[in-house]
Amino acid sequence: MSRIDVHHHLLPPVYTAWLRGRGIDRPGGRELPEWSPGRSLELMDAHRIRAAVLSLSTPGAHLGDDKEGRAMARQVNDHAAACVAGHPDRFGFFAALPLPDVDGALSEAAHALDELGADGVSLLANTSGTYLGDPAHEPLFAFLDERSAVVHIHPSDLPGPPAPGLPPFAADFLLDTTRAAMNLVLHDIPRRFPNLRLILSHGGGFLPYAAHRIAAALFAETGREPGELLESLASFHFDTALSSSPTALPSLLAFARPGHVLYGSDWPFAPDLAVGYFTGLLDTDEQLAPADHRAIDSDSALALFPRLA
Repeated sequence: MSRIDVHHHLLPPVYTAWLRGRGIDRPGGRELPEWSPGRSLELMDAHRIRAAVLSLSTPGAHLGDDKEGRAMARQVNDHAAACVAGHPDRFGFFAALPLPDVDGALSEAAHALDELGADGVSLLANTSGTYLGDPAHEPLFAFLDERSAVVHIHPSDLPGPPAPGLPPFAADFLLDTTRAAMNLVLHDIPRRFPNLRLILSHGGGFLPYAAHRIAAALFAETGREPGELLESLASFHFDTALSSSPTALPSLLAFARPGHVLYGSDWPFAPDLAVGYFTGLLDTDEQLAPADHRAIDSDSALALFPRLA
């Protein structure tokens, strides 16, 4: 058995130095971990991961200054492309885009997809409190739809202070992902841009569990048919990062379309022990048929990333 990991982070030294220089050493409530391509490969080999698609985590490449954000996104993407060039059969990458700078994001998306050979793009669920799907993002989604791009959606800090003693990655990230999915459907992004392949991190947050409640709320907001809203909510792909437990996985599989659940590790922000724990739960889940295991481990991802076959 071999896997394709669609939620696997990179932290180039220039990026971690940049964050620390701005006082950011615990993004999402987790200390910045050590990372290198070699350590990625060690983790991958330990868990039968044939290939991993590298991406940034929160806070992304934009910290308030457009010029600086564009420069950092370019450096991160160049570093990711070099990792892929060094190990083309083991790595792919999602390009970092400097939202909320839409013009900068368009330029970097074109460069990464056309010049660097990126396997897709990574977007944060919200940037400075603006959630994906906002009308300001229309030009970017139109461009990505033209390219039939894969878009990995990663949570970020909620637009408000965290609750004392409750690290954001534990629960706030799940709400952030759910808000993004809901806002994307509110603005009809999945239906209006049908060529996009949108992957929600961490099993979609609370979306699978609360999908009918969310559809009812969206019906009240839009008047669109609840069945159509549920179809749009189920159109997302979902990664299993920290979400392959015997309580979460059944809800996810009951909601997601066949072939829309993909393996994710969240390494290195999820440390080796956490990756081992959740991967072990997936491996030993007796509710899954062999075909389900194959689909989650690699078949579903190969439909999006045939280059990694």
